[in-house]
Amino acid sequence: MSTETFTPIDAAFDDLLEIDASTADLLFREARTVHAFEDEAVPDEKIQAAYDLVRWGPTAMNTVPLRLLVVRDPAARARLVEHMADGNKAKTLAAPLTIVAAADTNFHEYLPVLAPHMEGAKENLEAAGVETRAGMSRTSALIQVGYFIVGLRAAGLHVGPMGGFDAAGIDAEFFGENGWKSLVVINVGTPAGEGATYPRQTRLTFDQASQTL
Repeated sequence: MSTETFTPIDAAFDDLLEIDASTADLLFREARTVHAFEDEAVPDEKIQAAYDLVRWGPTAMNTVPLRLLVVRDPAARARLVEHMADGNKAKTLAAPLTIVAAADTNFHEYLPVLAPHMEGAKENLEAAGVETRAGMSRTSALIQVGYFIVGLRAAGLHVGPMGGFDAAGIDAEFFGENGWKSLVVINVGTPAGEGATYPRQTRLTFDQASQTL
């Protein structure tokens, strides 16, 4: 395995993309995980615009199980922070907006609308039980989380996704009635002037990350 370092951003393939270089930079190459944000409000419309874009991404059976808990209220923020890992508490408390991305284990309730051609799907999944639905919803919702991060960037926002939290605690605190299962906590806003990001690291190349058969 080669450990050779590579230039983080390589524009050699720009001519093969169907988006321009500035869009590729905005969504991927220059986008960074942000750890400190300006004290600047994040409009609801920006979040809605991002979701309206990414809801068209594919999911299994068109289940669209991603659910979003948008945390603005200071009291709700304090409740959420209690379940974050120690290293994520301060930055979550200081972020202008935090979103808990979750998977809906009751996604099947919407199948008559989302997949009307699949007769009996709702009833079959109801009978299959919540554990079966939890596995199905988790996979597709995680795919949607990836779409959502890119969608937020497309709306001009910056994000700090985090996996360091007590998922069971968040689920009990916020999702006891609806059965949602927390997946990723995402801080959202405008990067602070200093300390917003860590030094940029390289990425694996296609050759390092793939096999062709």
